[in-house]
Amino acid sequence: MTTSGEPGWGQPDGQQPPAGQPNGQPSAPYGQPSAPYGQQNGQQYGQTFPPYGQPYAQLQPPIPVGPDGTPPLWAPWYGIGFLDAATRFFKKYARFDGRASRSEFWFWALANGLVNLVFLGAYLVALFSWIAANTSTDAYGVARSDAVGPPVVALLIGGVWGLWWLATIVPSLALGWRRVHDANLAGPFWLIALFVGIAGIVFGALESNPAGAQYDRPDLG
Repeated sequence: MTTSGEPGWGQPDGQQPPAGQPNGQPSAPYGQPSAPYGQQNGQQYGQTFPPYGQPYAQLQPPIPVGPDGTPPLWAPWYGIGFLDAATRFFKKYARFDGRASRSEFWFWALANGLVNLVFLGAYLVALFSWIAANTSTDAYGVARSDAVGPPVVALLIGGVWGLWWLATIVPSLALGWRRVHDANLAGPFWLIALFVGIAGIVFGALESNPAGAQYDRPDLG
């Protein structure tokens, strides 16, 4: 004799629950699909993991943003634009803490490359203009220099170009330092890029790793 609420096994006359009803529990009506494989207690198997292909950012706390929608200086800015990347480069002049996204890194590389290209072009134009203005040809077709002084304009442009290089060397080092942080690598790895140029390209192309948040310093603002 069974008590109320016990499974149907062992009922009088050796009765057993109908097929498809183990332990007396009803099964889904014929023709209706059963629960998906691995779904137990109302939870889909593997539901605790983010869907395949979603970025790592799903696994870390969201980065706060200000009223204008920009993240604070201590945080990386994913999806930053060209002008914002150039501005942010100087705002974080000598900050070696925190992280820098790939867009922060490569947009600055583009901006710096354009500036250097302008300086180079201006220097060459000034230099060749000075050469042309101070060169004459004698009666025998021989070119000779009539210069009485150095190419002042070209030297001025070269001097400003040197000042630009000096002004950007520290923030460029800090940017690379933060870029390897974003890949969860220690900042000194960036020093390799100072001696092996291809290393800078490799570090700049590394994917972001949420574990790199260990290098953030929100307390510094």
